[in-house]
Amino acid sequence: MALFRREPLHERLAREGGLVAPASVDPRPAWQETGIHGLQRPREWDATVTADAPEVEGDAVRFVTLPDGTVLVEEGPESSLEPLAAAVDATLRPPYRARGARQGESLWMLQARRIEVLALPDAPDGETLDLTHTVEGTELRVDGQQIFGSLPALQERGAREGPEYVVHAEPLDGDLWEIRASAL
Repeated sequence: MALFRREPLHERLAREGGLVAPASVDPRPAWQETGIHGLQRPREWDATVTADAPEVEGDAVRFVTLPDGTVLVEEGPESSLEPLAAAVDATLRPPYRARGARQGESLWMLQARRIEVLALPDAPDGETLDLTHTVEGTELRVDGQQIFGSLPALQERGAREGPEYVVHAEPLDGDLWEIRASAL
């Protein structure tokens, strides 16, 4: 109650009768004021750069740069994408997956994210490999179909994630595969 101010009778009776809930304490941190709320989105790209490359044709590209520096074009012109890859290399070491879009006559905007590449010379033919290891056993799927056997290189990589894991692989070039592994 404020100094020199009388509490109105109805408020005093409600308070004394237990009809007014105590002031609730806001459990949110003080920085969560209007305009600053929610969770940030997970980062999708590890690098965002620009490049001046008038000699690159087209308006959009997607490519993968392997650990040895080889550039694999997934989408876009078959001409050399070396100027674009060099711009990304200045910020991010290979291997990485990148996409780019022309922003003007010669200016390109590029985004790239790191990838993991693993050589699987004994891998079966297919577009995807999924190795799952749980307490119940190990299962290898090629394009969604379970097959017998396993790939020691995938098991070894998955084991670094913990006792139960899944490893997903997609082919890049020859016996090189892009790998994503996570614990279960």
